[in-house]
Amino acid sequence: MNNLKKVIVALDVEDLKKAEELVRVLKDKIDIFKIGSKLFTAYGIEAIKIVTKYGKKVFLDLKYCDIPSVIADAVSIAQKHNVYSLSLHSLGGYEMLCSAAAINLRPKLWAVTILTSLDNRNLNQLGIRENVNREVVRLAKLAKKADVDGIICSPNEIELVKKFGLKVITPGIRISREKKDQKRVLTPQEAFSKGADYIVIGREITTAKQPLKIIEKIV
Repeated sequence: MNNLKKVIVALDVEDLKKAEELVRVLKDKIDIFKIGSKLFTAYGIEAIKIVTKYGKKVFLDLKYCDIPSVIADAVSIAQKHNVYSLSLHSLGGYEMLCSAAAINLRPKLWAVTILTSLDNRNLNQLGIRENVNREVVRLAKLAKKADVDGIICSPNEIELVKKFGLKVITPGIRISREKKDQKRVLTPQEAFSKGADYIVIGREITTAKQPLKIIEKIV
C-alpha cells in the first residue's frame, strides 16, 4: 500500500457544504474520510451520505462506549448506512468489543486505546497507575483477543503494538510536530517509518487554502 492510500482525512468541520467540498476536491487522492463527533452531531446520517455519494469510504469515529447490546445494535445500524469502519473505545471492556466483533458483515472495527490528548499525569488523575505505553499495550492485547480489526493509538506507540500483529490507525499527526491539543504527536514520515497502517490528518488539510498541496507534501 502506498502512502497516499494510508492517509485518512478527518472532516472535522461544522459546515456540511465545507465537508462536501473537501471530499469533492480530495476524492481523486483520498479513499477514506473520517466523520467525527463534530460533523456527525451537527448533521448525522447526512454527513455519511456526502462521503458515500462520491464512492468514498467512511470511517465513523464516534468512539462507541456503552453496554454490549447497545454497541452491537449501533454497529449493525452503521453497516446498514454503508459505513466502512468505525471506532470503539477499549475501555468499554472485552464483552463490549466482542459484541461488536460478532456482528455479521459488520464494518471494520478500530479500538481506541489512550487518546492522544492524554499523558501519564492525566492517566494518574483517572486512577490508572500504569504509564501510557503499558496501558496502550494492555488495551491493544484486549482488543486483539476480542477479534477487532485493529487499534487506534498515538504514533509514539506504533512499534509497541505492531509486534502483536495488529493493524494501526494513528491520529496525533502534525506536519510541523506542533502539539496544540495533542500531547503525543509525530510527523507523517515518522509515523510511516514506525509502521503505521493509516494516519489521520484533519485541520492541517481542512483549514488549508489548497488542501491538495498539503496531501502532496505528505506523500
